[in-house]
Order: sequence, then C-alpha cells, then structure tokens
Amino acid sequence: MDVVVIGAGQAGLSAAYHLRRRGFAPYTGYVVLDADATPGGAWAHRSPSLRMATVHGFHDLPDFELPPTDPQAPAREVVPGYFAAYEAKHALPVVRPVRVRAVRSLPDGRLLVDTDAGRWTARALINATGTWSRPFLPHYPGHFAGRQLHYADYRGPESFAGQRVVVVGGGASAIQVLSELGGVAETVWVTRSEPVFHEGPFTPEYGRAVVAEVEKRVRQGLPVRSVVSVTGLGPSVAYRRAEQLGVLQRRPVFDRLTEHGVAWGDQELPVDAIVWATGFRAETTHLAPLGLREPGGGIRVDGTRATADPRIHLVGYGPSASTVGANRAGRAAVNEIVELLGARTGPGAQTFGVPAEASQLGV
Repeated sequence: MDVVVIGAGQAGLSAAYHLRRRGFAPYTGYVVLDADATPGGAWAHRSPSLRMATVHGFHDLPDFELPPTDPQAPAREVVPGYFAAYEAKHALPVVRPVRVRAVRSLPDGRLLVDTDAGRWTARALINATGTWSRPFLPHYPGHFAGRQLHYADYRGPESFAGQRVVVVGGGASAIQVLSELGGVAETVWVTRSEPVFHEGPFTPEYGRAVVAEVEKRVRQGLPVRSVVSVTGLGPSVAYRRAEQLGVLQRRPVFDRLTEHGVAWGDQELPVDAIVWATGFRAETTHLAPLGLREPGGGIRVDGTRATADPRIHLVGYGPSASTVGANRAGRAAVNEIVELLGARTGPGAQTFGVPAEASQLGV
C-alpha cells in the first residue's frame, strides 16, 4: 500500500484521519498497525488512580471533541473509550494486535514492514509508537532487596500504605505519585538535578519557545528530551495537592542502593520501596535496519521527516510528544507524504490504493 502507520495512539490516529481526508483508501491505500489488543494507546496502561482532573493536559483529536467527562473518572477508561469512538466515527483501518518487528528497505524503493502477523509493503511510513513501551531505569551501584517499580507499572497508592517510599524523578509523573502517596505513606523525593518550577501562565509564545528548544535537539540528531524538561513543572492539580501535603521537599539523588534502602555517602536511609518516575525513551528499535540513528544517539528529524530517509516520518516524537503536538505532526507528516508520492488531492483528485471507479462504487 501507499502508507503504513505504526501505532494507534494520539499521533497515529491523527495521521490516519489526515490520510483518509487526503484521499488514501483504508486498508488498500493505508493501514494502521497497533500492538495493543484494544484501543487507547498508552492511556490504556496508565494507573487506575490517574483521574481526568489530574491528567497533565489533553487535546481533542481532529474533527471529534472529547465529550464532557466526570473529572474523577479514571483516564485509562475515558481516553481509550474516546479513541475507540474516534476509530469508529472515521472508519479508520486499524489492525490489531500487530507488533512490528523491523522495517527494511527493498531494492525497488518500497519499505517492508515485518510483523508478528505477516508483512506489509509501503511507499512511505509514519512511525507513531510513542515511548510508553520503553521505560527508562537509570543504573545506580548496589542492590536493594525491597520493592522497586517504574512509573509504567505504578497502579496507585493503596499497596504502599504505611510504608516509606522513595520517589525518583523530577517530572510530572513523579509529582503525580507524590500527590497520591503523600496521603498514605512517608515519601522521600529525590532528583538528579534541582527541579525547575515554571512561574506564570503557559502562554502561546512560551509554548513556541519550548517546542523550538526541543526541536533543536532532534534537528541535530541528539537524543530526545521530554517537553517538561524544558517547560519545568507547572501548577497542576497534582502539584497543588502535593504541595498541600508537604511532600515537595526535594533531596539530591542517592549515591547507591543498599540491601535495605538508599545511601548518601555514609548516611543510609532504610526504605520499603522505590518508585522510579524516571521517564521513557522513544520506541524506534524496529527502525534500526534503516540506519537512521545519528552518531549523537538520536534520529535527525526535520519537522516530522527523518532527514536520512524522506519516506520515514516520526510523529509524537520530540517536539510533537504532546497531545496537541501529535495532532499537528499528523497533519504535517501527511502533507509531506502527499508531496513525496507526487499525488493530486482535493476535489476531483485520484483516490489512493484503489482505482477511481472502484472508489465511486464504495469499494
């Protein structure tokens, strides 16, 4: 087919919407391959304790508003339900569960997408695999015999009641965990560097400056930094609750792990558990056969296009790793792919993937 989209989260669905809008025929002109068995992307895997009121920003998908929701409803139920309705409303060709193993270049210029459910070929590819499947765990010397888990596996505060818990990380995820654990457990917040708190409103001008800073790194082929690493921590619902609970007393990160806790030099602190809210890395390992990675460790991207291969577009990557950014990136990627494939679009244009007469018959 013309285009394969990998991933059916916010970025992938946005791209799929714009592909259909530009005339690509579902299942023959383009398809969306999603690794999960049900709609929702990363949202389906979030902690049940994450409520819509504490979600760190959410933007509607194009041409379909998120219906009014109960602020106390679990985000892992509301957003996947919204994504499922979106797929149905726009009849998007999502095939699941399909896990992509590798993407390779064929001698005739097409791309071969190898999966656990067969093979697809395409003239262009939109990668929208996000970061959730690649949680990052930093290494520290020593061994801790207690409970350790990454934020990706965090399922709420109940199992930590009455314990002393170290929360590692300086981003929005750490703030969410602290705001929940602070009411039931003794928390110790540690970060590698001093947290940055943003004072004042997030104006459009400030937002553009932040995106430009993140985009500069991907243009240089450097590893992607999170948007919050540039914006700093804002006054979210979770932040205000954590502040009220008095759990934002940050300490520098420990030197090493011990059997019963963590240690700074000769000072050891016994703890019951460690929650690593240390972020995620972009899931691009399946693109390795294409040789896109730069010596700096990242994939050099201009807009959404991989500079080393104009057939490959990355959405939800770098500056577009937010719900509003993913929407814009989906549209931008499709516009560039239309230009790449040399296609006419708009009124009276050809329909991709099937003959024009077939599309008129509703095939």
